[in-house]
Amino acid sequence: MNAFEQAREWIHAAGKVAVLTGAGISAESGIPTFRGPGGLWRERRPEDLATPQAFARDPDLVWQWYDWRRSVVASAEPNAGHRALAEFEQRKNVALTLVTQNVDGLHRRAGSHSILEIHGSIWTLRCTACGREWRDESVPLALPPLCICNAGLGSGQVRPGVVWFGEGLPADVWPSAENAAKTCDVFLVVGTSAVVYPAAGLIPIAKHAGARVVEVNVEATPMSARVDGVLQGRSAEILPELLR
Repeated sequence: MNAFEQAREWIHAAGKVAVLTGAGISAESGIPTFRGPGGLWRERRPEDLATPQAFARDPDLVWQWYDWRRSVVASAEPNAGHRALAEFEQRKNVALTLVTQNVDGLHRRAGSHSILEIHGSIWTLRCTACGREWRDESVPLALPPLCICNAGLGSGQVRPGVVWFGEGLPADVWPSAENAAKTCDVFLVVGTSAVVYPAAGLIPIAKHAGARVVEVNVEATPMSARVDGVLQGRSAEILPELLR
């Protein structure tokens, strides 16, 4: 039995499956990754655009960058990998939890429902004064965005509802992600570099808890030697066959 057949057997015998997705699955829809050739961090340093300090220093620059990213995402479509995960979730004999590092919302647009967005959403806005959060899918946004609490008076800035470097993960989401890793029969890792923590830490958590861990990626990662199965290639090609 080859690696693909073995992984498929594990998945289809599982009662609970957890999936961790990263930028690689969205790259196949044309959304730039952060690392690697052509990645976003080749052009800009993370500390210039994705930290609380950067926002405090130059909120206009940060918002211009995020508004551009929103326009890129809005023009993209979920690919066959996104759709395969959404279709797999609908099966009656398996419980699937989808943990994503991506902020683009493509999993929701593909039809997935049981999603834990551990890095937030690019479509969520958050007021730094009152804490209110809301979705706004306007492209382009009216910049800078305003909250109803300040009515344009400047009493509170609105920021993207994403997790920046140096910030903790959402307290209402991360425990659920850890629990999914601890209680699943199979942990499927798709399109993630496995270098961003604490998200990458879910992989050893699942392994330690006894899950079969299967990695789907176009190249090897630091976790490849530690998982039970490695399927190298594009997730849009592998996932439909693996999950059908």
